Amino acid sequence: MDLKEEAILGSSSASHWYYVSKGRALRSFLGDFKSPEVLDVGAGSGIFSRQLIDDGFCERATCVDPGYEKDHTESYGRGTLTFVRSIKQSSATLVLMMDVLEHVDDDVGLLRKYTQALPRNGKVLITVPAFQFLWSGHDDFLEHRRRYTRKMVEKMVADAGLAVERCRYFYGLLFPLVAAMRIAQRRQSSAMHKHARPVNSALTWFHDVERRVLFPYNIFAGLTVFCLARPR
Repeated sequence: MDLKEEAILGSSSASHWYYVSKGRALRSFLGDFKSPEVLDVGAGSGIFSRQLIDDGFCERATCVDPGYEKDHTESYGRGTLTFVRSIKQSSATLVLMMDVLEHVDDDVGLLRKYTQALPRNGKVLITVPAFQFLWSGHDDFLEHRRRYTRKMVEKMVADAGLAVERCRYFYGLLFPLVAAMRIAQRRQSSAMHKHARPVNSALTWFHDVERRVLFPYNIFAGLTVFCLARPR
């Protein structure tokens, strides 16, 4: 989670439809894969690691983000979260890079850096924003370098020495509406806003339907690319 977006949403981030839906899509994409330890790169508040602990996908997570004021560890539910500004090595068998790679010039290098020590049974799960023509002020606000297609992600993963297991688009049902809005409102500073509870609940339900019906097969269009990869 980007720390800039956390500043906008505050305490409502954990219940915001966007992060609830993305977290559920994350856990669905992992299937039955579980890891005692997760390395969450660019983790922000650690929202996705918290969700994994809540659902029993992991016991502990190391959240890496240069934006933290200081390194610290906290107990969370039945697990532990460690927040660090940098890390040299990790024993995690699952690496999360949720909306991270679009922030750097050398995306292949960053991906390789955090996955080169993955064991043979390890996995890396990547999400990035989709389609360059959807670029808007929101991307400028978050200091993105690029948006991706599914094919771009697959090439990046291969160039980093990893093998793609599956790669899909999410937020596909919203794609036509958001595409029209993005084209018309390119100067907006951020697309992330708080919503009234009924709207938030409706959008969460809407994406629950997409996750079950469309997400497993969507290789065509969406607002986010999900990719699950493993060492070769």
